[in-house]
Amino acid sequence: MGDTIPDEMTAIGYDAPGKPEVLRPERLPVPRPEGGQVLIAVSHAGVNRPDVIQRQGFYPPPPGASPIPGLEISGTVVAIGPDAPPELLNQPVCALVTGGGYAQYCLAQASHCLHIPESMSMAEAAAIPETLFTVWHNVFERGWASEGETLLVHGGTSGIGTMATMLGKAFGLTVVTTCGSEEKCAASREVGADLAINYKTRDFVEHVRQFTDGKGADIVLDMVSGDYVQRNLDCLSDDGRHVTIAVLGGMSAQINMAKLMSKRHTLTGSTLRARPDAFKALLADEIHNHAWPLFEDGTIRPVMDEVFPLEQAAQAHARMEAGDHIGKIVLEAEI
Repeated sequence: MGDTIPDEMTAIGYDAPGKPEVLRPERLPVPRPEGGQVLIAVSHAGVNRPDVIQRQGFYPPPPGASPIPGLEISGTVVAIGPDAPPELLNQPVCALVTGGGYAQYCLAQASHCLHIPESMSMAEAAAIPETLFTVWHNVFERGWASEGETLLVHGGTSGIGTMATMLGKAFGLTVVTTCGSEEKCAASREVGADLAINYKTRDFVEHVRQFTDGKGADIVLDMVSGDYVQRNLDCLSDDGRHVTIAVLGGMSAQINMAKLMSKRHTLTGSTLRARPDAFKALLADEIHNHAWPLFEDGTIRPVMDEVFPLEQAAQAHARMEAGDHIGKIVLEAEI
């Protein structure tokens, strides 16, 4: 690697799972790119719910992945593996990674990188890949969303919720969200939601039915699971699709299978992190062709919450767990 790349870097680690305060900076060797990998000097790293769950000890990295938290980064390519495209060197990119984002340097597959346009800040770029890849795959590929359909999204002001709202609107969907306060409902409407329901004061099942004149939503993007599943199905239309991407409300659900049959519902779900590199490369390619132009021309910009210095990863996690954030929390890795 080049003379300008140091042997060591600052990264965020922890000795044992626990509360946010277990996170602390440590010094680690700078990794070396192999095969189709690139080494990125990290400018910013996105903070996501899976990072929190990993820190709590419930979501270990897949085999071969970095134990350092962080699933999305922005920065500059400073070294390339022998099989990576040489033209990526010195380019500003954001990337989906399987771990290692909370650090000054991070490896990424060249095929999982997206070029950052001049109009986009590094902080914004780091706030995009994880939610964009997740929403694109689950809403449009697994959920078969098509123009004119209604999408129900829980957690409307989360990173996933804001991304699903903006992408849904860009591709001609009617978007309904649920949020936990009137302030968050207002923020969700500002992002583009056609209807934002305060789930603490209103029954979202009844409200979705009313809003759709009794038809129901065509797709629900479910991050809650647990006892929400049957309620989601109750406000899904005939032939509706229920797509689960997280189980924040519990892993088990009891559902009425007779109702499911009569309404011809489809239940599916996925996690992205452990999927093979080749799958993610195909997904990145599709996103590059169909969705990325909307980010390049500024049609979609990520909703940003707060930027913390890398060393304050613990405070960033505490903010996410408090649940008051609107949009994306990111870390800034000054080198």
